[in-house]
Amino acid sequence: MEKQITHEPDARRYVLTVDGTPASVLDYRVLADSVAFTRTFTNPPYRGSGLAGEVVAFAVDDVEANSKLRIVPSCWYVGEWFDRHPERAHLLDPRAG
Repeated sequence: MEKQITHEPDARRYVLTVDGTPASVLDYRVLADSVAFTRTFTNPPYRGSGLAGEVVAFAVDDVEANSKLRIVPSCWYVGEWFDRHPERAHLLDPRAG
């Protein structure tokens, strides 16, 4: 099984593919000085295998490495991801709490 995660800025999303098939997607919207992670979706055959967590971690790493933006967890799954990773809370937009 070959997994690949890509950032598609024109579509404002991160996509995790498994053997070339889209398996999990994280959509976002850029705000003034933050980025809202608005929706996480995993295709039914891939649910329960941790792929959504992988794509969120990749996106969080990408935002941290390549911008000064803060993250707004507008999607419930992203909010829970940050609850499970409190060491990354410094990336959250304090106004979003």
